[in-house]
Amino acid sequence: MKSNGDFFLARLLAETSGQILPWMALLGALIVGVAGLTVDLGHAYACYRQLQASTDAAALAGAYGLGLPGATAASVTARTQNFSSVTGGANATPNLPNVSISTTFKCIADSPIVEAPCSAFGNNVIQVVQRTTIPTYFIRVLSFMGINSAQSLTLTAASTATMMSGKATQVNVALLLDTTASMGTYDSDANCSDSRIHCALAGAQTMLKALQPCTTSSTSTSCTPFDQVSIFTFPNVRANTASHDTSCPTSNPTIVPYSTPTPGATWVAPTGSAATYQITDYLSDYSSTNKQGGSLSSSSALTIATGGSNSTNCGGMQTPGGDGTYYAGAIYAAQSSLMAAQAANPGSQNFMIILSDGDANASSSKITGSGMLSGNVYGSPDDQCHQAITAANFATSQGTTVYTIAYGASNSGCSTDKGGLAISPCSTLQLMSSGWASGDQSHFYSDASAAQNKGQCTGPNDFSLDGIFADIAAKFTQARLIPNNIT
Repeated sequence: MKSNGDFFLARLLAETSGQILPWMALLGALIVGVAGLTVDLGHAYACYRQLQASTDAAALAGAYGLGLPGATAASVTARTQNFSSVTGGANATPNLPNVSISTTFKCIADSPIVEAPCSAFGNNVIQVVQRTTIPTYFIRVLSFMGINSAQSLTLTAASTATMMSGKATQVNVALLLDTTASMGTYDSDANCSDSRIHCALAGAQTMLKALQPCTTSSTSTSCTPFDQVSIFTFPNVRANTASHDTSCPTSNPTIVPYSTPTPGATWVAPTGSAATYQITDYLSDYSSTNKQGGSLSSSSALTIATGGSNSTNCGGMQTPGGDGTYYAGAIYAAQSSLMAAQAANPGSQNFMIILSDGDANASSSKITGSGMLSGNVYGSPDDQCHQAITAANFATSQGTTVYTIAYGASNSGCSTDKGGLAISPCSTLQLMSSGWASGDQSHFYSDASAAQNKGQCTGPNDFSLDGIFADIAAKFTQARLIPNNIT
């Protein structure tokens, strides 16, 4: 016989009414905690990747700045901040609030990783550290349940860069400049206040100063060529008058109809009265000091052509115009020349830069042999923008990195491309750049001031022309990330 106490205990153990509630509360807190941890940590990881990417960009920008003429700690630090996630930086984002940045300079000597010389103020390596604190959103809910949970998370990203990681790579650069009549129009923006061709040439001078003309073993009086540049132009000029752009006083070469060099043909520089796109050969004599960052040599054909010579009446290339714009022939010619330059300098890399402000609209009378062709066929007066894209993509397929610069190019036009091939000059220049079709937008640039003033072609890399050429040159010189613990 059970006692009253035994009966009460048995009834208590058997009673389950209401017990689910505390269990549900406990499980609810656990579920919220796990979900909150997953969501908040996932958000934190995404923010960290953004912070690390911008820190890498800031360090690479600073490494490039180390090699610029007249570089100072202040100028390099400012450059890193311009590409950072701090307020006002190019990579600022609401996901990363109140970012702080610190910059450290080092001079690493005799390192197998860093072979760049220390800059004018004694450094060849830069380290950038960025920090931010982001709030949590779900984990903090646990505090209402009496659980001590984080209200925020602090993220830190570090990146270290130098101008070189190992030996610098020699480059061959074909610079294709539009000298059609429209490039002679006035650009009223404060960054220019002159003709478009004048400001384009000034940007080219910026690039020349940033390149390494001679090997590091060269002296101020003896240069072993390293980074080589050749200028091409469209429309065609008569070969025996191309020197008018490279001698003082400068004058316009004789313009002739567009030629159609065979894609992939072995390069032979045109001579005599033949049509040519090339204004200068591949040259490394553009620096007066034979070193990166030196002033331009007034006697160099590259310096004269880009208007950088101090000699009397040397204004550089002008805009005789007369033939409209047709890209394809110039691109195929430049690519053939690049392959020849690379063959003569094993291990070098090829780059092509195409700067233009407009449509591909040459009349059939200005394209040699076009009367027998039609449709999207190279040399035809039809579909000239698509022919340009095909030519540039061919260059990319042969290992050349193609950069394009839209100087106020229009979002409407390409009047020769009709029907299903309708396209704009802006889109044409985008698709001509290496990798654009596959999602890589790093090789297309647009002039920010021209775009802002005229509401025309824009893209992810909108800078002034000087900024564009400086940014491209930085990619040539290959500022590289290196281990953070390097000493």
